[in-house]
Amino acid sequence: MVKVHESRFRLLSGADALAEYRFHTMTARHFFCGTCGTGLFYFNDAVLPGIADIQSATLDDAGDFAPTVQIQCAERLEYMAKLAEMPAFERWPGG
Repeated sequence: MVKVHESRFRLLSGADALAEYRFHTMTARHFFCGTCGTGLFYFNDAVLPGIADIQSATLDDAGDFAPTVQIQCAERLEYMAKLAEMPAFERWPGG
């Protein structure tokens, strides 16, 4: 995720395709692509006041935003901590 101050957040295109969703306390505003359902960004003044939380993989230059920390790991499945130790394939193995 990439976090920027809400005053610096600009949506450059695609506003007509956005869908907004609120649930539970109805305070966080989650924005998705209304066509495919991809989560894009959200605002939650109760938890991150004044911050836009952007899904980094949705950015054109996502590679410029390498992660620096792991968050929300309290209920992480044990094997997730060992992903770097597993074999990796560019595509489906054997195909």
